[in-house]
Amino acid sequence: MEKELKYVDLVDQPIAMHPKKFALWLFLVTIVMIFAALTSAYIVRQSEGNWLEYDLPAIFWYTSGIVIVSSICLQYAYSAAKKDNLAGLRTGLGLAVLFGIAFLVGQWYSWVALVDENVFFVGNPSGSFLYVFTGLHAVHLISGVIFLIIVLISTFRYKVHSKSMNTLEMATTFWHFLAALWLYLFMFLLLNH
Repeated sequence: MEKELKYVDLVDQPIAMHPKKFALWLFLVTIVMIFAALTSAYIVRQSEGNWLEYDLPAIFWYTSGIVIVSSICLQYAYSAAKKDNLAGLRTGLGLAVLFGIAFLVGQWYSWVALVDENVFFVGNPSGSFLYVFTGLHAVHLISGVIFLIIVLISTFRYKVHSKSMNTLEMATTFWHFLAALWLYLFMFLLLNH
């Protein structure tokens, strides 16, 4: 009889997830769906012809390295926060922000390189897709940088520490997702270009 009661108690327990984290995961799913649709459309449109061939900007290799380093810095910040190492937390977050901005600058220069190759947003679908991929990712990354800055400011107000990790966990999840999304897009373009 006791075993049955314990089983019923476990079944009646709700799944606990912070509402903001749940909203973040829903947002990430929508981003995945958007980019899945765009990459599918890219493949379908490419097979129809009238596809401009051009070299991907070499700076994509550098920006890929930059986004990986920024994720490593943010993971360091997360580990430091779990140990209440505020100096490490601030350093890691600050570096992640700086590398995030460096990534965005690199993406701008990739557009400059595309224009130098006479690849424009209009005129050919292959160029249009590349601008949409990189531009849409940049918009999400800008929101990620803003999120990291908000969390960094919170560290100076002592609102992020080992017992208050919710915003940092959300920022870390979002940032790692954006890094993985960029690496996916870059590999997709390398393989399908």
